[in-house]
Amino acid sequence: MLQIGDKAPDFLLKGYLKNRIKDYSLKEFKGKWVVLFFYPADFTFVCPTEITSLNTRVEDFRKINTVLLGISVDGVNAHQKWAEELGGLDFALLSDFHKRTSRDYNILVEDEGVAMRGVFVIDPEANIRYIAVSDSNIGRSTDELWRVVNALQTGKMCPANWKPGDATL
Repeated sequence: MLQIGDKAPDFLLKGYLKNRIKDYSLKEFKGKWVVLFFYPADFTFVCPTEITSLNTRVEDFRKINTVLLGISVDGVNAHQKWAEELGGLDFALLSDFHKRTSRDYNILVEDEGVAMRGVFVIDPEANIRYIAVSDSNIGRSTDELWRVVNALQTGKMCPANWKPGDATL
């Protein structure tokens, strides 16, 4: 089971971003913060609400040296069709078709063959700094992910409900 402080498992996955399919690895983002979020499947009910919400904040995350990467077990061509259906995305959707990465991150639901709704915040040295996994019926909060990344980047203790600009402890 992965824990806070562990090295994030690297991966090599095909991904889709803006009319381009290419290989992605965690290593290519060394020196950046990464929000790696797993979701059950394309073309579902809850997932598009998360994906489109995150897409509205991509630029905010970029400004704080943070990359968003979505992963599901769908094929890269399904990601392409879905991203187009959603009106285009400004972050890559990666295909964990063989389910290796979902297993490496311990969030694969083997019986169903899909990943749980999990998010991992990874620091510039590839250390896992935050993990959250929820029921597949519950969408994640983009504002909370934004707050968590900002809090981690302070390097200080942040009280409950801390927001960027607030005093740290």
